[in-house]
Amino acid sequence: MEEIRPALDARLKEEFPGGMLKWRWEGDVMHLSGPGATATIVLEDGRLVGRAHLKPPASLMKPVIEQKIANVMKKVAVT
Repeated sequence: MEEIRPALDARLKEEFPGGMLKWRWEGDVMHLSGPGATATIVLEDGRLVGRAHLKPPASLMKPVIEQKIANVMKKVAVT
């Protein structure tokens, strides 16, 4: 996970500009949070896996949030 951290950080900044989404690292687990949302991204068996818990107002934008996070993970997986 160490080798993909910079790419994850950069891609999240691109997809979520303006600081609405915050994240921090605990070991090899990325913890994300925003208004009404918490999530993690981990590397499991060579694959990036994201898990999110959404409440209002984030739950109202679920498709958009899912697409942005999926885009980030796909771009990082390719690099």
